[in-house]
Amino acid sequence: MPTSTAIFWPVIAQVALIHAVYILMLKRRSRAVRTGLAKLQDYWIPAIEPEPSATVARSLINQFELPVLFFLVCTLLYLTAGVNHAVLAIAWLFVLSRFAHAYVHVTSNRLKFRQRLFVAGFVLNVVLWVLFAVHIAGV
Repeated sequence: MPTSTAIFWPVIAQVALIHAVYILMLKRRSRAVRTGLAKLQDYWIPAIEPEPSATVARSLINQFELPVLFFLVCTLLYLTAGVNHAVLAIAWLFVLSRFAHAYVHVTSNRLKFRQRLFVAGFVLNVVLWVLFAVHIAGV
């Protein structure tokens, strides 16, 4: 497989994480309704949501914040032939940080660990953008 298209494997993995969080949210919301913790009408207004599904809903929102910048930089690196082994390694580390962040968010929800994982992903994302900037600057 060419290195250039290999950048799409971490992108696919990140998209798979988003789909998994959607499925988990659906399961937790369905369980909340089945057990009487929530009524179906409670989901008409997203602010009214039991804690087990609220953490997953918030985790899902997180998947459309920092990862959007990841999707963009991966696409730009591909389009400008800026993909190399270092970029691939950093992209995979970013995705691993997002998987770990989502796991902590929907399980223990321990802020201390979540924050560290978020910062790691943030720094990795910044590094990808710096590498992209250096690449297009021709440095």
